[in-house]
Amino acid sequence: MRQTKNKLVAPVLKWAGGKRQLLDALIPLLPQKITAYCEPFVGGGALLFHLQPKTAFVNDVNAELINVYQVIKSDVEALITALRGFTNEAEAFYAVRDWDRDKKKYASLSDVEKAARILYLNKTCYNGLFRVNGAGEFNSPFGDYRNPNIVNAPTLRAVSSYMNMANICLTTLDYAEVLKSLPKGTFTYLDPPYDPVSNSSNFTGYAKGGFTQNDQIHLRECCDDLNARGLKFMLSNSATDFIKKQYAAYHISAVQAKRAINADSAKRGEVDEVVVRNYE
Repeated sequence: MRQTKNKLVAPVLKWAGGKRQLLDALIPLLPQKITAYCEPFVGGGALLFHLQPKTAFVNDVNAELINVYQVIKSDVEALITALRGFTNEAEAFYAVRDWDRDKKKYASLSDVEKAARILYLNKTCYNGLFRVNGAGEFNSPFGDYRNPNIVNAPTLRAVSSYMNMANICLTTLDYAEVLKSLPKGTFTYLDPPYDPVSNSSNFTGYAKGGFTQNDQIHLRECCDDLNARGLKFMLSNSATDFIKKQYAAYHISAVQAKRAINADSAKRGEVDEVVVRNYE
């Protein structure tokens, strides 16, 4: 499944719920044999970039995010050049953030310009929080960081090299459509928007719309279908009673993750999560 791994291949964006700090807990739970890999909620792609599979189906409903990956794959040098044109200043930040307020003008931007904007905002906004309003407009405030790494050229080039050496299918579809068409032997890692542990924690601003408990039930039904088709899956979610009940028929492991993104710094700390598998 895996080619020689490049240690420089790593997430290029900070993403809420990112799994970079949970890799040591997730790796031992992976199946021993995988012929193809799928992440229908890829986000920052920490597990994808750690494994660097030769064949991968990579999807996210956030079209801006998938465009970033498409551009890294197809035109990384142009992206690096565009990123070098940005400055870490509040006035510049808000001007760039407002690009998507003029829909006609924003639509005229190149894919490279759109990808550079997302990476720039991600590196300079408050706490690396990718958040959009009801109109799908980026609305996180300026982070006022001293020296953010806006142009991480070595990582961008390494990710581009990996994505061009591997057979990577990038899509921005409904996750259920991706799961329906997976070939035999594909292992799927699902990292959906989490079931909120409280009413105040129900933050779903990473794409227009949200992810309700009915959506969680539909996701579990899709996992049931994967299981019925003989496809192995692993899923991460919050350790709520609702989630534990949904996946009671499967193997459930408890892990602790550090909550890195929260407006209240006192609420950033270890939280209970579950990892669900349909295999030993």
